[in-house]
Amino acid sequence: MEEGEYTAGDPEAFERLYRSTHPRLVRTLYGLVGPGAAEDCAQEAFEKAYKAWPRWRGDAPAEAWIHRIAINVAVSHRRRSRLVEIVGMVAPGLVAAPDPPSDGWGQDVTHAVRKLPVKLGAAVLLRYYHGYNNREIARILGIAERTVGWRLGTAMARLRTDLDDGLADIEDRERLSLRNGQHEAN
Repeated sequence: MEEGEYTAGDPEAFERLYRSTHPRLVRTLYGLVGPGAAEDCAQEAFEKAYKAWPRWRGDAPAEAWIHRIAINVAVSHRRRSRLVEIVGMVAPGLVAAPDPPSDGWGQDVTHAVRKLPVKLGAAVLLRYYHGYNNREIARILGIAERTVGWRLGTAMARLRTDLDDGLADIEDRERLSLRNGQHEAN
C-alpha cells in the first residue's frame, strides 16, 4: 500500500497518516497560534481525527481532512486565547506571559499573520509557507477555489497595510517558487 492510500478505521493507516502529516500540520499551526500552542493544537487535532477515523469517508484526501480538523482546533484555541486575554485585562496576574515571538518567517510577518482572522491566516500559510496552489487549498479547507483567491487577496491587502517591508519577503518567496515550478496554474 502506498503512503498516500488510507483505509478508514485502520490503526496502521492512521499511524502512517500521522507520520506523514505531523510536521506540516505543526508548521501550519505554528503560524496560526504561535510556538507555545502549535504542538498542543496538533495533538488535539490528531486526537479528534483518531476518534473520527472510522467515519472518514475518503471523499477528500486524508491529509486535507486532518488539516481541516487542525485549522478548526486553531480557531477554537484563538477564541479561548482571546478569553484569557480579556481575563488578563480584568484580573492582571492570573494569566501567564505570552509566548516570545517566533523567528521562522521573520517576527514581523509571523506576528502580522497571527493577527489575521484564522481563515485568512490559514490561506496565507498554506499558500506561501507550504506551497499549496489554490485548488489544493480549496480541498484542504473545504471551500470554493474562488473563495481561496478572495481570502488570499484580502489577507495580502491587510498584510500590506500592517507590514510594508515584510510583505515583500512573502511575495519574493512566491515569485521564487513560481520560477522554480513549485506552483501549478490556478
